[in-house]
Amino acid sequence: MKLLEIARKSIQFALDGKVFEPDESTKKKFSEKRACFVTLMLNGNLRGCIGSLTPRQELWKDVIENSINAAFNDPRFYKLTKEEFEKIKIEISILSEPREIGYSDLEDLKNKIRGRGVILSYGSHTATYLPQVWEQIKKPEDFLSSLCLKAGLSKDFWKNHNVKIRIYDVEKIKE
Repeated sequence: MKLLEIARKSIQFALDGKVFEPDESTKKKFSEKRACFVTLMLNGNLRGCIGSLTPRQELWKDVIENSINAAFNDPRFYKLTKEEFEKIKIEISILSEPREIGYSDLEDLKNKIRGRGVILSYGSHTATYLPQVWEQIKKPEDFLSSLCLKAGLSKDFWKNHNVKIRIYDVEKIKE
């Protein structure tokens, strides 16, 4: 069994009010603690995306939990319906361990984040974008401004404050 099958079966079982449990060989195959995001797309549009930034459980468990949360608990969307389930495409992003970066100036920062997953933090404010977001937001300035807004900060906050920046890469698996 592959990770995409785990994700799809988890959502399908949840729609039927059941809990999916993979077989022992699948659990063993994906037993390493890894963080992942599960993204659901419907007709080319985002339909849910939930994940974890740091490894806290076996990958198979993270896929199940994030699949169900993307389908039913993403606050930006209503719960996925059975009709939509038939049409969604699933993407799993397995994250590398995030690492904090230092930067000498804004130009250095922009060069270091381009094409990477980025976690922006300041105090209790935190937000992330997967590397795939660079496909929609191509300019680093716009990327960082959007990330600040997502974190509940002003859009230019990254320019004037000492925000903590961590970057990561992903291994993408998609239907």
